[in-house]
Amino acid sequence: MAYVPYTAETRGFVTDKPEHNSSGFFRRLANAIFVSRQRAVERDIARYLQNSKFTDEAEREIERRFFSTR
Repeated sequence: MAYVPYTAETRGFVTDKPEHNSSGFFRRLANAIFVSRQRAVERDIARYLQNSKFTDEAEREIERRFFSTR
């Protein structure tokens, strides 16, 4: 039978290895690219709306310019 220490405070098992939640290199790179692109789109939308109101027409134009798959 194996011995596994149990703590009452955390109500969980104690392990010798700490949890390792860091992502790999490519996941961090992909996230950085995504965040960069998201910020660029938000800046472009803010620049577009700087001199106009947010109307239905403006919303359609934003969707056409920035969220088109073409």
